Amino acid sequence: MKVVICGAGQVGWQIARHLSGENNDVTVVDNNPDLVARATDTLDVQGVTGFASYPDVLERAGARDADMVIAATYSDEVNMVTCQVAHSIFSVPRKIARLRAQSYLNAIYADLYRQEHLPIDVVISPEREVAEAALRRLSVPAAFDAETFLGGRATLLGIALDEDCPVVNTPLRQLTDLFSTLKAIVVGVRRDNSLFAPESADQLFVGDQVYVFAETGDVNRTLEIFGKSVKRQDRVVILGGGNVGLSVAQALETRTTRVRAKVIELNRSIAERAADALERTVVLHGNGMDMELLKEAGIHRADAILAVTDDDKVNMLAAVRAKAAGCPMAICLVNDPSLVPLMEPLGVDAYINPRATTVSSILRHIRHGRVRGVYSVGDAEAEVIEAQVLSTSPISGRAVRDIEFPEGVLIGAVMKGETVVKPEGSTMIDEGDVVVIFAMAADVPEVERLLQVSIDFF
Repeated sequence: MKVVICGAGQVGWQIARHLSGENNDVTVVDNNPDLVARATDTLDVQGVTGFASYPDVLERAGARDADMVIAATYSDEVNMVTCQVAHSIFSVPRKIARLRAQSYLNAIYADLYRQEHLPIDVVISPEREVAEAALRRLSVPAAFDAETFLGGRATLLGIALDEDCPVVNTPLRQLTDLFSTLKAIVVGVRRDNSLFAPESADQLFVGDQVYVFAETGDVNRTLEIFGKSVKRQDRVVILGGGNVGLSVAQALETRTTRVRAKVIELNRSIAERAADALERTVVLHGNGMDMELLKEAGIHRADAILAVTDDDKVNMLAAVRAKAAGCPMAICLVNDPSLVPLMEPLGVDAYINPRATTVSSILRHIRHGRVRGVYSVGDAEAEVIEAQVLSTSPISGRAVRDIEFPEGVLIGAVMKGETVVKPEGSTMIDEGDVVVIFAMAADVPEVERLLQVSIDFF
């Protein structure tokens, strides 16, 4: 497949890395020659320097015979015009645009723009993706990562193992014997900053970060088995009243179980806008780093603080102060991946990387065949792929133990009809089943071959 990626920033580079690694013909376009050079030097891609919305630039990038254009520059307007040019002049079949401005999003999602007038097949909103990720973190506060699959029937949990974890030093194969009715399986372990897919003889140690697939009904029990207390979030302090914080607060207001939220926003006009848009949520105008303001927001009684300003350092430091004041849970928005190693020493419980959520969202829409969802784990170190098994797939009609998966691949869950099954060696994979597979990045092409989803992206 031939893909033109417009924008060579972190999101564009990560998408290019994924697609080029799967032997697709990828061309990266950016008006910054240094970013183009970085992409062409580190990836098997072609590069074109210029403004992505210019027809001659898209022509040089190969848009005339491209299968897809992904517009992920920093400008909404450039992204929209790029899709329009790709459609009107080059008849590119599929166009994806990243848009940030709420005004555009409200109009598009309200269907005021028709396809023929604004030819964008898929709109990706980083802020909406981040807001949804934040709500998932709040719904499973004891996990540092959480994502749902199989229509919400299965959940991927990221759990950090502490000294009071009852299953440390236990071989994974023994977990099945100890908890025979638990529908959960460990699919990934991060140890010493290295992520790997474990084998049945591997043990878990204090300090490990594990990725566990669990049937959603078994999430609380899974967390307890891994030493995490389960407590409902009744009070939340949100630092940042911009689009992300406002979206989270609005979503919390609509929940049937009452969640008391308070928003702190430094910018007065943004705070006033948030106050006008919210019905039951208290909005405080001031600096979230101010301990007195945090106390006024009731941080000592809060179950969690969600720091989602546009300043990584403010988010982290405010989280530290909130924890010192007695708040048990801190979730931070962090754009700079170099700051992630500081999360654990600072006591930050979970973080959200907007670029990673955007990459995962785009990948969901460009995967091929019967792929129903893709989630990027860590710094694109691994992927979780949800796909329906075709009759022609090499895994169809075979038991899990007989499938020749690479070492970095594990099946996390299987759905047969409407029933979620914990995969065991004897589990048969049949045509029509939906499987959720954890795969290290290097093994993704082989997984796609086994699923026979490498022919058609859309």
